[in-house]
Amino acid sequence: QVQLVESGGGLVQFGGSLRLSCAASGTGSIFSRYAMTWYRQTPGKQRELVAGIGSSGFTNYVDSVKGRFTISRDNTKNTIYLQMNSLKPEDTAVYYCNRQPTFGFWGRGTQVTVSS
Repeated sequence: QVQLVESGGGLVQFGGSLRLSCAASGTGSIFSRYAMTWYRQTPGKQRELVAGIGSSGFTNYVDSVKGRFTISRDNTKNTIYLQMNSLKPEDTAVYYCNRQPTFGFWGRGTQVTVSS
């Protein structure tokens, strides 16, 4: 059974950095073939795709995080990461990871709060 566990969130000041991790279990080595994505969601809003990474390592980002966030993956650990620098209050959200297309379920996410 596939599980997704996000971690690394916290409270950080404006301009600070955080590194999020997403560990996928139950996928085995097929994880390396998945395109994986980070999403975020704030109360009352739809979940927003933030960054994605393909099986080949190709990456894409929503315009609002380009140049500040970096997505990466370690297929030996079935894990993806999101390095977030120059954080802004508008980055405050619960961050989730998933496959692209999604698995059809979501992990618990990890809360990121950026104070001004």
